[in-house]
Amino acid sequence: MTRVEHRDIGLLLLRLGVGGPLFAHGTQKLFGWFGGSGVEGTAKFMEEHGYKPGKLSAVAAGIAEAGGGTLLGLGLATPAGGAAAAAGMAGAAAVHAPHGFFGYAGGYELNTIYGVAAAGVALIGPGRLSLDHASGYRLDRPWMAPAALAAAAALTAIVVGTRQARLRESQNPSEQKI
Repeated sequence: MTRVEHRDIGLLLLRLGVGGPLFAHGTQKLFGWFGGSGVEGTAKFMEEHGYKPGKLSAVAAGIAEAGGGTLLGLGLATPAGGAAAAAGMAGAAAVHAPHGFFGYAGGYELNTIYGVAAAGVALIGPGRLSLDHASGYRLDRPWMAPAALAAAAALTAIVVGTRQARLRESQNPSEQKI
């Protein structure tokens, strides 16, 4: 039996500290749990903030947060969970960016912390106190973290870029092509 080290306990705390709140935020979007607005309310919010179609955006954000958070918390398919959570937080940060960095002003500080922590866990691995370790790392191979993070970054760049273009067009309607 391998010895559990402080590093493994630290990774467990980090995974639970990031994964738990992300799970809660995602279930607010998907199911209305924990005082959330569910898919319909989140879809309306997404549309108002330039993510269209709103319902698809709400479901994608909810799955990224709830699914990514669950996988991180369990330490299962850690690269996929970390990449999904990081991508979801990048999308959320884009909404909060106009308010600056700091959370007290509605900025993207918390989104950044969650996203960077999730990506970091995806890269470093979940530690021995995880389902990935218990399964022999079948869903956490060395190539998976870079591949998952690259795919998530590319998809996020497309989604957020499309949103930004849509917002610019709505601010400058006279520049729209006929």
